[in-house]
Amino acid sequence: MTNFDYDLFVIGAGSGGLAASKQAAAFGAKVAIAEGDLVGGTCVIRGCVPKKLMVYASHFLHLSQEAAGYGWDIPEGEFNWDKLRDAIQAEVSRLNKLHISFLEKTNVELISGFAKFVDAHTVAVGDRLFTAERILIAVGGEASKPNLAGLEYAITSKEMFLLPKFPQRFAVVGGGYIGTEFAGIMRGLGADVTQIIRDRHILRGFDEDVRTNVQAGMINHGINFYTCIDSDSFTITKHDHALAVNFNDANGNKQTLEFDAVLAATGRKPNLAPLSLERAGIEVVNNAIAVTEDSCTNQPHIYAIGDCTDRVNLTPVAIAEGRAFADTIYGHTPRLISHTNIPSAVFSQPEAASVGLSEAKARALYGDRVKVYKTKFRPMYYAIAGGEAKTMMKLIVIGDEERVLGLHMVGKDAAEIIQGMSLVVTMGGCKKDLDNTMAMHPTAAEEFVTM
Repeated sequence: MTNFDYDLFVIGAGSGGLAASKQAAAFGAKVAIAEGDLVGGTCVIRGCVPKKLMVYASHFLHLSQEAAGYGWDIPEGEFNWDKLRDAIQAEVSRLNKLHISFLEKTNVELISGFAKFVDAHTVAVGDRLFTAERILIAVGGEASKPNLAGLEYAITSKEMFLLPKFPQRFAVVGGGYIGTEFAGIMRGLGADVTQIIRDRHILRGFDEDVRTNVQAGMINHGINFYTCIDSDSFTITKHDHALAVNFNDANGNKQTLEFDAVLAATGRKPNLAPLSLERAGIEVVNNAIAVTEDSCTNQPHIYAIGDCTDRVNLTPVAIAEGRAFADTIYGHTPRLISHTNIPSAVFSQPEAASVGLSEAKARALYGDRVKVYKTKFRPMYYAIAGGEAKTMMKLIVIGDEERVLGLHMVGKDAAEIIQGMSLVVTMGGCKKDLDNTMAMHPTAAEEFVTM
C-alpha cells in the first residue's frame, strides 16, 4: 500500500502526542491525532496542572497562620471544596480548548475517539478506518491498583479532582510521589490525613536524605504515618458512612481505621489494553512498548513515546521525545534524547527536588571517590513566622576535581531552585564552579554556592 490517508497518525493527544503532531505538521506532513478524552493528556486533565493548582490552594491555611508573626491579624477563613474543584475543572476545560486551537492552527486533524490497530498501517476509531505511512503511539499511562481485598472502594488520582464532597478523614495508600503530594494537599486543605506504606520511608528511588526529610516535614505538618505494614493483611471494608482500613502494623498489631475516602496511589502502568497491539505485531516487554533509542518499535514505521514506553515518565520527557521524533523523521535532523540527569520534583509539603545521582547510586558506581556536602537550616522566613520547617540541601561530587554528580533539596521553592541548578550537572560542572559563583543574599539558594 502506497496511498495512505495520512503521513503520520498519532494515537493519544497528551503532551508527547501533541508536541510530535504539531512539529511534524510544521515540517509539512499530513497529520491526524486521535483522542478519546479531553485534549491535553494526563498532565493537563488529571495530573501535573490540576494537582499543582491544588497544591497552591493548600498553602493558604499555613500562610494565614504564619502571617501573625509578621504582624498580620487574619481571621481564619472557611474552605469551600466545591468552589476549588469547579475552578480547577474550568481551567482544565480552558486548556483543553486551547490545545484544540493549537492543533487547528497547525493543520493537525483531531479525530475524536479511542484508536486501536487493525493492522500495521491501519487504525480504527469507532467504525472508521484510517491508514498512515507512520504511526506514533503516545497513549500515556493509567493508575493501577494491586490485587488487595476491598481496594475497589478506593479512588485513584483520576478521581481526586472530581470528589463530590471534601473528605475530612483521608487515607493515602502508597508512598510514591503522587500519594505523597496528595497527602500534603489534603492536609493543607484541612483534612485529617494518614499515609500507609510498606516501606520505612516514602519516595523510594529518591536520595535517602530527601526521603527522610520530606517524611519528617510531613509529620511536622500533622500527617499520620503507618510504615512497614504487612500488605498481605491489608483490606478495606465499606460501611454506611465510612471505609474501614484494616492491616497489621510494623509491630504486628492489627489496626482498623475509618476514613471518608481512601486514595490508592500504588503506581501507574502503560495504557496499552485498548490498542490491540498484537494486530500490528508490536513488541511489549514488562507491560511497556519496547522501543529503541530513537523511540522506534520493532515495526520500523511505528514509534512510541512517553509513559507507554515506561522509560522516564515525566511530561517534559514525553514532549522532548515527541519533538525529537518529528525532527528526525520529518525535519531530517536526526537527534536523540538523553534520559540521564533529568531533574524531578515532588510538590509535597515540604517540597523536594533532585537532579543527577543519589548518594547511594553514586557510591555504588564510584565508591570512595564520592564526596558529599550537606547542609540543613531553618529558613529565614520562619524566624518570626514560627514553625519547625527545615531546608535540606545536598551536593554529591566525585574525584579531585569534585565534578557534580547530584543535587538534592527539600524545602520551600526546591523545584524552582533545582531547575536552575540542574544546569551544573548537565554541563559536567564542578564544585569550584559553584564556589566561584557569587552568592545572592539573603536567599536559600545561596547555600549551594557557599556550601
